[in-house]
Amino acid sequence: MSYPIELIRHSLAHVMAAAVKKLHPDVKFAGGPAIENGFYYDFDTDYRFSEEDFEKIEKEMRELIKSNGRFEQRIVDLDEAKKIFADQPYKMEWLNEYDAAGEKLSIYTFRDFTDLCRGPHVESSKDLPRDGFKIRNVAGAYWKGDSKNKMLQRIYVDAFENKEALDAHLKMMEEAAARDNRKLGKDMDLFHFEPEYAPGAVFWHDKGYKIYRRMIDYLRARQERAGYLEISTPSIMDRCLWERSGHWAKYGAHNYSGTTQDGKVFCVKPMSCPGGMLVFGQGIKSYKDLPMYLAEFGKVCRYEAAGGLSGLMRVREFTQDDAHIFCTEEQLEEEVVKILRFIKDIYGKFGFDKISMKLATRPLSEFRIGSDEVWDKAEGALKHALDANGIEYEIAENDAAFYGPKIDNYLRDSMGRVWQCGTVQLDMNLPERFDLSYIGEDGEKHRPIMLHRALLGSIERFMGVLLESTGGNLPLWLSPEPVVVVPISEKYREYAENVVADLRDAGVYARADLRDEKVNYKVRELSLAKTPIIAVVGEKESADKTVTLRKLGVEKQETVALSDFIAQMKDAVKLPL
Repeated sequence: MSYPIELIRHSLAHVMAAAVKKLHPDVKFAGGPAIENGFYYDFDTDYRFSEEDFEKIEKEMRELIKSNGRFEQRIVDLDEAKKIFADQPYKMEWLNEYDAAGEKLSIYTFRDFTDLCRGPHVESSKDLPRDGFKIRNVAGAYWKGDSKNKMLQRIYVDAFENKEALDAHLKMMEEAAARDNRKLGKDMDLFHFEPEYAPGAVFWHDKGYKIYRRMIDYLRARQERAGYLEISTPSIMDRCLWERSGHWAKYGAHNYSGTTQDGKVFCVKPMSCPGGMLVFGQGIKSYKDLPMYLAEFGKVCRYEAAGGLSGLMRVREFTQDDAHIFCTEEQLEEEVVKILRFIKDIYGKFGFDKISMKLATRPLSEFRIGSDEVWDKAEGALKHALDANGIEYEIAENDAAFYGPKIDNYLRDSMGRVWQCGTVQLDMNLPERFDLSYIGEDGEKHRPIMLHRALLGSIERFMGVLLESTGGNLPLWLSPEPVVVVPISEKYREYAENVVADLRDAGVYARADLRDEKVNYKVRELSLAKTPIIAVVGEKESADKTVTLRKLGVEKQETVALSDFIAQMKDAVKLPL
């Protein structure tokens, strides 16, 4: 019998817990769900797990699987459950917080290990792969994700239905490590981080900042063509603004804030929404002004736990390509579809053509604002826009923003990994909280509908995704140094500098590598830095007014006339509008 991979992974989590218990009988268990590509389990023990333990645990897991042990479910009441888990403090804490209200609890036993679990599981360990899993690493994790609680040891495991699938995944992981944005950032001299002085904030080097600016230049040009107005709002604003919007109640713990001498509490901007609404609220707006597109490349700061920071992928300071579209109810469907098509086209220009979407519905959260009636209307509007235009999507239950439902866009990179980037969020609540209005055709005040929109999401994170997907081999229009000219000796320095000057006059960024090093050394170093085109010049090139080109990823060299090369490059580096 074949089982879904999630079921296999969840069952393997119980097998690993049983293996750890056999090796370390005094261990205390927290929990372990199935996750993307595998599972994890959290343990509390004085013993410190390390890579040296991985093989022992894997060996014990295989022995347990080989034993064909059954996963046996029992339904018990709260009192019986407390007796079973009396020596397990984390299970007891959960049980003490659980309001049973007469309900029964599900527990599963596999060999000598018993866990609180709804299930289901595979029937027997014979249904699990003996060679389809591998322990990835061990990391610290606070109990319940709260830094005030004890730090547990979390063992991560990659798990698949068979060895072939695991091997393919591990190969992809090796490739991903070679393409890690932090490694590429160093190899290409793009950026670095200073964890001691500014954790989670990027120190851009010249070449990295060129890419950053180029991405914004491209988005700005596309937005201006589409009729967007670009605004800029303050980086520090009074806390009362975030309380009014509802962001403080939900995200207050993640805000950077401080009290000034006059006793007011100010926050460093964690998102651009309230500022955009204050701009719209200036002056009287007519229905003829709608839809109104207000875009902002807003630098925002959010406190992320140090353990969650990960290169460009998760930072504390980043730039959102944010926009807020104010429209009437009649314009809503057209605007939603227009944004989704805009996002898809933008992704295509960056080389991503595999896009999927998810409609996220109302969250089950105490911080959710707005009535069920408003949420019904908002969710229905987004669903209708998708259905009426034949756009495929999945439902992401309870994953919406606290103020409204959203359509998230997911792209697939060259290694098959999926990233959530762009989004369009329908908001009928914040315009109410900020008392926004426009004068309708009937001469009366009406409440606008607001769409929150991000194309790439975070510029930093999208750059990280792009670097890893391309391995640093960026398209010429985005490359910080499309051409580096290398003279074979000091004698041809002047010609190299003239080539650079001609390229720059044509709008193509180039520089000459005039270091006192051998040509082969320069070429190797420039190739490591992912320089797209290395133009080597010597006696023949100088005499014939040509350049010999070495293109990244292409073994064969070619010699072309300088004038033809400049014309080609002039077109190649243009923004793909």
